[in-house]
Amino acid sequence: MDKVFKALADPNRRRLLDLLHQENGQTLTSLCEHMDMTRQGVTQHLQQLEDANLVSMLRQGREKLHYLNPVPLHEIHKRWIGKFERSRLDALRNLKQKLEGDDND
Repeated sequence: MDKVFKALADPNRRRLLDLLHQENGQTLTSLCEHMDMTRQGVTQHLQQLEDANLVSMLRQGREKLHYLNPVPLHEIHKRWIGKFERSRLDALRNLKQKLEGDDND
């Protein structure tokens, strides 16, 4: 999970993830069109995203297609975000019940 957080810490890598979210299965060339950096820089960022398992690469003929892997993000959400949402949702439910005069729960 440390690699995921490290990968997400950089705004350029987050931008690459956003681009893949918009259109999955892009080539390096198409990703470079939207980035303000060299092809080598984009390649290095993609490598870090691959190392963190956030992006996977599939060869199709002579091209490499890059795909977003949302599983590590889901794991972060489940571990770090989801548990905080539950308490907020419970508080809202309790408030709703109090305001509506429903104290049966």
